[in-house]
Amino acid sequence: MAGILDSVNQRTQLVGQNRLELLLFRLDSSQLYGINVFKVKEVLQCPKLTIMPKSSPVVRGVANIRGGTIPILDLSMATGRRGLDDLKNSFVIITEYNSKIQGFLVQSVERIVNMNWEEIHPPPKGTGREHYLTAVTRVDKQLVEIIDVEKILAEVSPTNEAISEGVIDVATQSRAVSKRVLICDDSSVARKQVVRCLETVGVEVVALNDGREAYNYLLNMVQEGKSPERELLMLISDIEMPEMDGYTLTAEIRNDPRMQKLHIILHTSLSGVFNQAMVKKVGADDFLAKFKPDELAARVIDRINAVDGS
Repeated sequence: MAGILDSVNQRTQLVGQNRLELLLFRLDSSQLYGINVFKVKEVLQCPKLTIMPKSSPVVRGVANIRGGTIPILDLSMATGRRGLDDLKNSFVIITEYNSKIQGFLVQSVERIVNMNWEEIHPPPKGTGREHYLTAVTRVDKQLVEIIDVEKILAEVSPTNEAISEGVIDVATQSRAVSKRVLICDDSSVARKQVVRCLETVGVEVVALNDGREAYNYLLNMVQEGKSPERELLMLISDIEMPEMDGYTLTAEIRNDPRMQKLHIILHTSLSGVFNQAMVKKVGADDFLAKFKPDELAARVIDRINAVDGS
């Protein structure tokens, strides 16, 4: 099973082409789920788990893998279903988000499929299932649900969202109120984290759900005769999003003379496999591994000072 991911590094060539690869898996039924291969380090048969006292019920235990102790989360239980019973015949998908490594317990792992982000859509409203979904797609005419992993991790192990004392000064906050920042992220949890951080700095925030929405927002702005670089302090964009990813969004902006001077920061929960060369290739101004409130606040403050000539 480890061989299924033996070429993760080679897969970076998909980045910037509005493409991704999904690892398909099942939980407790015939329903197919997907996770971006970039987030996956390896896939294993479920190892022996050691129960952790006082941990979240979703954490089925910890496993010793390659010399490290890794928490194993039951993805079925985390999304409101019954926990998986047959651990011996289950699998663990080892992932890395925001520099933290954890394993997701699943019933079975299927295969990897190559997709275009344009084929990945926001979850349908009103089904009740969108609570833990960040996107849906179809593979061989079968619905594939993409789980909002950031939301699950935030519930099991909440991230500190407070900005440290001394990062923001009163003078900068007073100047920030006249600035507007555009952000886009398909994860509702990640989006809210960024919004809260930026609102603490003092800027006005426009929050959108994906790259296509952000690009249309900017197109409407230029069609009204406005300049995005004057109207907006910056764009802070997630990289992995339905419809249009952050790399493609950045490339589209840079290819349009009416908006190409907009300051762009790309951010991602991906760790380790992130390709810094892609940031330069598509023309982004900066990159930030999310979510680190002090670093994000500092980048926004630096931008305010640069624009105001401080």
